Amino acid sequence: MTSTDAPGSPISLWDQSAEEADHRQPFHAAEKVDVAIIGGGFTGLSTALHCCEKNLSAHVIEAKQIGYGGSGRNCGLVNAALWLPPQDVRKQLGDTYGPRFIDQFGKGPEYVFSLIEKHQMRCEVTRTGTIHAAHSPAGFKELEGRAAEWKRLGEPVDLLDRAATAELTGTDKFHGGLLDHRAGTINPMSYCRGLARAARNAGATITTGVTATSVKRHGNEWVIETDRGELKAGKVILGTNAYTDTLWPGLSKVFTIIHYFQLATSPLGQDASHILPGRQGVWDTGQIMFNVRRDAYDRLLIGSMGRIHGTTEKGLSKRWAQKQIKRYFPTLGPVNFEEAWYGQIAMTPDHLPRIYELDDGLYTSIGYNGRGITTGTMFGRAMAELLTGMDKSDLPLPISEPAAAPGAKLMSRFYQTAFSANQLVQSL
Repeated sequence: MTSTDAPGSPISLWDQSAEEADHRQPFHAAEKVDVAIIGGGFTGLSTALHCCEKNLSAHVIEAKQIGYGGSGRNCGLVNAALWLPPQDVRKQLGDTYGPRFIDQFGKGPEYVFSLIEKHQMRCEVTRTGTIHAAHSPAGFKELEGRAAEWKRLGEPVDLLDRAATAELTGTDKFHGGLLDHRAGTINPMSYCRGLARAARNAGATITTGVTATSVKRHGNEWVIETDRGELKAGKVILGTNAYTDTLWPGLSKVFTIIHYFQLATSPLGQDASHILPGRQGVWDTGQIMFNVRRDAYDRLLIGSMGRIHGTTEKGLSKRWAQKQIKRYFPTLGPVNFEEAWYGQIAMTPDHLPRIYELDDGLYTSIGYNGRGITTGTMFGRAMAELLTGMDKSDLPLPISEPAAAPGAKLMSRFYQTAFSANQLVQSL
């Protein structure tokens, strides 16, 4: 099966296998709320949960279903900080925000896991770390620099040689790796639904199947027009990230859309027991990134940048996946695939996320560059703190002015062509 956007169709493997129940509730007109939140993914639901815990009334509206966007299509790796090395983050953000962001978002996995534990979310959680694997000798040299800086900061990471990486991953194709003990893996859709359950229990209203058509300020309040009626609020948070549309003029132009796809095998049982015996998630240092993990049901999940071409039964992406499994795990033999899907990543020119104050009382955090689980959760907490009196200068990032990413549409098409070509070359 290949996931589609048809009504009732699963959007990913995680949509089908999530233990947390889905939440669907139609829109009903309500009195004015303190905070209206547009988008039912990690950011929106984390914002709702943390706002309610601070005694703010919150209403989340989601056009499709909970986790419909990048949250439910995620790889499920709960990684610390950003793709950028910490030294690069500090260089770009300066001496005030750099260390603060690295510290707070380095602790991102710990905070996600604390929410999972506090609210007893059933999301296939592992806390055995993730492995950034070197695809080449140059990739290993890059990991040496990352490891040295994280060690200097006192963080629990281990630089692995080729043999140690092979023992942990089940393949000798990597040139080494960086094991981050802070990190882990989850079923991302189940975590998203767990956030929704926690937010509802805290008092939030969450409605699905309702599309915001305009956001306008009238006096001291915001009015969100939807295809089901209007919602009034004191403050508004846009939690749409890579699935941002034209609701707020120009916002969808501040990032370049990158697609990322995944294929999942059928459960492999003991045949896959040698692959990632600790169930760490793996992603590599290649420019066109490759990832692999084994889920709680012994499915093997592999993915890379780009869209799905074809289905689980036939087509380019299936051939690519078969070739990668044969390359990395040759003793596994032929496998069947039961699900394939892809999602969108919002990539900014400098690979750093942004916080925008679009108008008085209207905020968004955006441009997660593939780190949605921790980044969305942490920014949700930060938005709630901001709305309850935290000084703007204490945010993990400075509030910045929206600026269009140069040639965003052209670059997105270029990347898509390059990623499709990569699938073709690697499937031969």
